[in-house]
Amino acid sequence: MSEGSRYLDWDTEQLTAHFGVDPAEGLSDAEAEKRKNQVGPNRLDEGTSLSPLALLLNQFKDFMVLVLLAATLVSGLLGEYTDAIAIIAIVVLNAVLGFVQEFRAEKSLTALKELSAPMARVKRNGAWKRIPAEDVVPGDLVSLESGDRIPADLRLIRTDNLYIEESALTGESVPVSKTDAKIGGGDIPLGDRKNMGFLGTMVVRGTGIGLVVSTGMETEMGKIAHLIQTTETMQTPLQNRLEQLGKVLIVVSLFLTAVVVLTGIVHGHDAYKMFLAGVSLAVAAIPEGLPAIVTIALALGVQRMIRRRAIVRKLPSVETLGCASVICSDKTGTLTQNKMTVTHLWMDGRQLEVSGSGYDPEGGFTAEGRKVKVQKDAGLKRLLEIAVLCNNAQLIRETGREGMLRRKKESWRIDGDPTEGALMVLGAKGNLTRESMGEYWNRVKEFPFDSERKMMSVLVEDSQGKRWVMSKGAPDVLLNRCTHVLQEGRPVPLTESMRRKILSNNDQLAAMALRNLALAYREWSGTVPDKESAAEKNLVFVGLAGMIDPPREEVKEAIRTCRRAGIRTVMITGDHQTTAVAIARQLGILSKGGLTVNGGDISRMSDEEFESKAKDIQVYARVSPEHKLKIVKALQKEGHVVAMTGDGVNDAPAIKASDIGIAMGITGTDVSKEASSLVLSDDNFATIVAAIEEGRSIYDNIRKFISYLLASNVGEILVMFLAMLAGMPLPLVPIQILWVNLVTDGLPAMALGVDPAEEDTMDRPPRNSRESIFARGVGWKIVTRGLLIGLFTLGAFWISYNEAPDDLVRAQTIAFSTLVLAQLIYVFDCRSQLTVFHRNPLSNLPLVLAVVSSALLLLVVMYYPPLQPIFHTVSLGLREWALVIAAAAMPTLLAGGVDLLRPERRLVHNGKGH
Repeated sequence: MSEGSRYLDWDTEQLTAHFGVDPAEGLSDAEAEKRKNQVGPNRLDEGTSLSPLALLLNQFKDFMVLVLLAATLVSGLLGEYTDAIAIIAIVVLNAVLGFVQEFRAEKSLTALKELSAPMARVKRNGAWKRIPAEDVVPGDLVSLESGDRIPADLRLIRTDNLYIEESALTGESVPVSKTDAKIGGGDIPLGDRKNMGFLGTMVVRGTGIGLVVSTGMETEMGKIAHLIQTTETMQTPLQNRLEQLGKVLIVVSLFLTAVVVLTGIVHGHDAYKMFLAGVSLAVAAIPEGLPAIVTIALALGVQRMIRRRAIVRKLPSVETLGCASVICSDKTGTLTQNKMTVTHLWMDGRQLEVSGSGYDPEGGFTAEGRKVKVQKDAGLKRLLEIAVLCNNAQLIRETGREGMLRRKKESWRIDGDPTEGALMVLGAKGNLTRESMGEYWNRVKEFPFDSERKMMSVLVEDSQGKRWVMSKGAPDVLLNRCTHVLQEGRPVPLTESMRRKILSNNDQLAAMALRNLALAYREWSGTVPDKESAAEKNLVFVGLAGMIDPPREEVKEAIRTCRRAGIRTVMITGDHQTTAVAIARQLGILSKGGLTVNGGDISRMSDEEFESKAKDIQVYARVSPEHKLKIVKALQKEGHVVAMTGDGVNDAPAIKASDIGIAMGITGTDVSKEASSLVLSDDNFATIVAAIEEGRSIYDNIRKFISYLLASNVGEILVMFLAMLAGMPLPLVPIQILWVNLVTDGLPAMALGVDPAEEDTMDRPPRNSRESIFARGVGWKIVTRGLLIGLFTLGAFWISYNEAPDDLVRAQTIAFSTLVLAQLIYVFDCRSQLTVFHRNPLSNLPLVLAVVSSALLLLVVMYYPPLQPIFHTVSLGLREWALVIAAAAMPTLLAGGVDLLRPERRLVHNGKGH
C-alpha cells in the first residue's frame, strides 16, 4: 500500500491526531522547522548528475572513437592530412551530438521540479500565511482555491465544489471532483483517490483545505522523479549493431592486412614498401567513414521528419522506430483530441447524432440519417438554449496566419470547464451563442454546480419579461427533480414508464462510454429564490447530452497502416475502463475477444503471470506510472521493440524506459518532452506512421551503405591478398589505395543516405531487433560482390602485366581504374534488396551526380600530368579502357544474374516474401 492510500478511510480526528496538528491553530513555526529538518525540504531531488565537462569527456571513451583517433595518427604519419582532419571532424561531431543528447536528458528532472508550486497558503500559529512551497511539511494545513498548484500530497479535510486537473499525473481527461469524505482503503488507483490532492496538479474550481501527508520525494510526483532517475535509457538496435560491427571489422581488417604484409615479405617484396601498403590498406579497410555516414543519414532523416511535423531529439530514434513492433499509446490527447465533444443527444423519444469534432463550431444534427433543423424543432432549440445559458464557459475564436502565402487560419479554444465548453460548442452548431442570445436573455441569478447535489441552475429573463429556471446535472439526480417531460414542444406529465425509458437510454449512451448530462427547465413566476432547492423542483425534462473526448479522425487509418506493417498498437490510459474500451473499439485497437485489464488486475498478478499475458493485452485502463513502466519492460522482455507515446508527467518514466519515447508537442508537459526521443509537433498519432516509414527507410539506407562499403573493402583486400599469394607484383601502391578509399567512400556513400524508400517499405513486418545487419541478403551480397570485384580487378591487372611485364605502372593504373569503376557500378546494385535490375538507376539523382563526380576525379589523377607521378598512373588508350570497363561491370552483372535465378529472390520479387 502506498503512503498516500493509507489515509483514504481516516476521518479528520484520526488525521490530525496522527500528524499532531490542531485544526484551529495549525503547526507552530518551531514545530514546522523541526519537521523540515527531519524530512528535508519539500522539493524533488535531481539525483547525482555529471558536470557538463565530465559529460563531454565521456564521449571520447567509446571504443570506435579511440580507433578513429588511432586512424587519425596513422593518416597524419602518412602525410594524409586531409584524412586526418576529416577523421578529427567526425570524432568531434559525434562527441558534440552525444554531449547534447545527454545534457538535455539531464533536464527532464529539472522540468519535473518546476511543476512544484512556488508558494503555498498554510495555517501556522493560528493564522493563514503564504510561505515558499519547499517549506511545507507533513501535518501542515493548506488552503486551496481556483488557480492554485497543489504544493504537496494532501488528504482533503474540507471541500466546497472542489475540482482538480490531474491529467498530467493520472491521464484523467476531465477535472476530477473532490470530496472530504472517507473512501474505502486499500491500494486504490490514483485517479480514484477522490479525497486526495497531489503535488503539481492544479485546482480549476472551488475551494478546499488539505492536510499534508507527504512531501518531496515521498509524494506521487516524487515517485515518478525516482523512476526517471533509476530508469536506464535503452541503447538503440542500430547503436548495438554498429558497435558490434565496428569491433569485428577492425579486428578482421587488421588481421587480413597483417596477412597481406607478411605474405608480401615472404614472397620477396621490400619490407618497408609492404609496411606502407599494409598501413594504407588498413586505413582504407577500417570503416572510419561509417559513423559519419550513419550520422549524415540520420541527420537527413531528421530534416525530413521536421517537414512531416516530428521533432527528433535523439538521432538514432528515427531508425529505432523502423523496428518497433509495439506502440504503447496514451489515450488522452494522443489517440483522442483532449477536447470534450457532444456526439449524441436523446430527446423527445429519439436519438440525435451531432457531427463535428473538437471545439470547432462546425457541425449539425441528424436523426436516423435525416438532418434536423434547429429553428423547426422546438425541443432541440430549447435543449440548446439551456446548454448555452446554464453555462459559464467561453468559446473563443483565435486567428493567425500560416504557410508561405500567410493565409488566415482560424482556430477555437475553450476558456472554462471542458464539459461546459462542450455544451457551448453544441449550442454554436445550432447558431445559438451567448452573443446571439444576449439581447433576448438576461441572467438574473446563478446556483453554481455543487458536487453534493450534482446540478447547476440559472434564473434567466427573456425579452418578454418572463423568467425561467434552466438546469443541467447528473441524469439520475435531475430526473428526480422533474414532474414533466417536453414532447413535441409541449410539457406533458412525466409517467413512470417515461422515467424508465429515459434511464434506459441514459444507460445505452453510457455503454458507448459517453459522459451524460441531463437538461431541464421550468417557468418561474415568483420572486427571485434565495435557495436552489426552491428553484430546482417541478422541472420539465428536455433531454440528454452525451459527450466524449473523441478519437482523432486520422488515427484509425494510421492504426490500420501499423497493422499492415506488422506493428501492434496498445492503449495505455489512466482513464476508466469503459471509456478506454469504447475508444479502442472505435479505433480498431481492440479486436473481438481482445484482452483488457485495469491497474488493479496488474497489481494482483505476479511478474511472471503478467509477462506471459502482456503480449496479448490490447487495452490497459486505470493504470499508474509504475504500471506503465511495468508494461513497457514486460513487452521488452518478450523481445519487442517498444515505442511509448504520452503527454503527461505520469508517462515520463515509461517514455524514458522504452526503446523510443514519443511526446506530444502541443499538450505534452515539459517533463514528457525532455524524457522523450521524438516530439510530435502536431500531437498527431498518424505522424508516428510517417516516422516508422522514415525509420525503416533510414535503416535500409544504412544497410545499403554498409553493403557498399564492406564489399568494396573486401575487394581491395582480396586484390592485394591474392596477388601476394600468387607471388605477383603489388597491383596497387599505397597512395592509390588511399585514393580509392577517398573517391569511392565519399560522395557515392553519402548519396545512398538519401536514397528514396522502396515501394514495399510499409508492407514488411518489423525487423527483429536482434537481427544482424548482414541478414536478408546483405551478407551474401557483400561476399559475392567483394569476391568478384577483387577477382576481376586482379584479372585485369594480370592480363595487362602479362602483356607488358616491364610496364608495371600501366598494369597498376588498369587495376586502379578497374577497382574504382567496379565500386561505382556496384553502388547502384546496393540500392535494392534484390538486384541492380529492380530499380531505376536514375531515380536517385544525387547518386548519379556523385558517381559522375568520382569518375571525373579518377580521370584527373590519370590524365593530369602533374598528378601522374604522385599517383603512379599513366594515360590509357581505348583498348585498355575496354578491358577496364568490361572487368568493372562484370561483378555486378554476373552476380545480379545469378541472384535472379535464386528461388528465394524470385519469391520476394513476386511479392510472396520480404
